[in-house]
Amino acid sequence: MKFENMMLRGLFFTTVLACGLALLAMIHPMPQGVQLAGTAPVGTLLSATPSACPLPADGVLCPLQPAG
Repeated sequence: MKFENMMLRGLFFTTVLACGLALLAMIHPMPQGVQLAGTAPVGTLLSATPSACPLPADGVLCPLQPAG
C-alpha cells in the first residue's frame, strides 16, 4: 500500500509540474526573433513569389498559369 501511494504522489506531482510548465510556456511571450509568423504585409510576400514555375511542367507539381 505504501509503494502505491508513493507512486501515485510522484505521478501527481509530475503531472502538475508538466502542466505548470506547459501553462508557463503558453503565457510567456516568445522573443521577437523566434516568432514564426512574419510582420510583413501579405502583398509584399505575394510579390516576392516567382511568376514562373521552377519545377517541370507536368500539371501536378505546379499550378497551371493563366495565359497572358
